[in-house]
Amino acid sequence: MSRLSNISKNKISRSKRTRTTLKTVSDRPRLSVHISNTNVYAQIIDDTTHKTLVSANSLKIKNGNMTEKAAQVGETIAIAATKLKLKLVAFDRGNKKYHGRVKALADAARQKGLEF
Repeated sequence: MSRLSNISKNKISRSKRTRTTLKTVSDRPRLSVHISNTNVYAQIIDDTTHKTLVSANSLKIKNGNMTEKAAQVGETIAIAATKLKLKLVAFDRGNKKYHGRVKALADAARQKGLEF
């Protein structure tokens, strides 16, 4: 049981650390990422007005593994954000580690023009 409690304590501390760094760049919109077992969701949120500006997900993507789906979602959200003239965003990974699917999404968004 202690292993599971350590895992959840680590998730909580990662989440707090992420939220603390996001408060320092509160003038930027936030690119929030959620990854489930089967799909990837990303949205750009303006925290001053509490509205979602752009969203993308992998619900209609049938080909590829989860890392490839995450990269496609990153490209999609970056293209949609550049149409709204958004360049600077704050990357909110929540309680996820920055590797694998989260990293693939972030790298694809950076390649298409978003800056974190």
